[in-house]
Amino acid sequence: MQGAGTLTTDSGVLKNSPYSFRTRFENEPGTNPEELVAAAHAGCFSMALSLILEQAGIKPERIETSATVTLAKEAEGFTVTGSHLDVKVRAPGADLAAFQNAAETAEKNCPISKLLRASITMNATLEN
Repeated sequence: MQGAGTLTTDSGVLKNSPYSFRTRFENEPGTNPEELVAAAHAGCFSMALSLILEQAGIKPERIETSATVTLAKEAEGFTVTGSHLDVKVRAPGADLAAFQNAAETAEKNCPISKLLRASITMNATLEN
């Protein structure tokens, strides 16, 4: 609970961003795992949806996606229980059925959606 660190990404978008118990649970400025997963999911989904809509002949003027990742307290600790996408698309003249099909296809096939359903493996090494 007292530890703290920073995150930096290769792209430089995150550079020494604060990362700690306080940024996760106490609203201290910084980031947390759930926020990063939500951003990745929303961005990935929007890109997939844009591609699928264009392949269906629908030209979106705007795609706005937000993701809410739910973190729940359980007896053995915390668990991410889900990611919910809210999507608003402006595409004048688009067919509703074609749009719904595109949205469902994007959700099923976006790599981050797939990741959230994936099997997790690990190799842990302790060096002295």
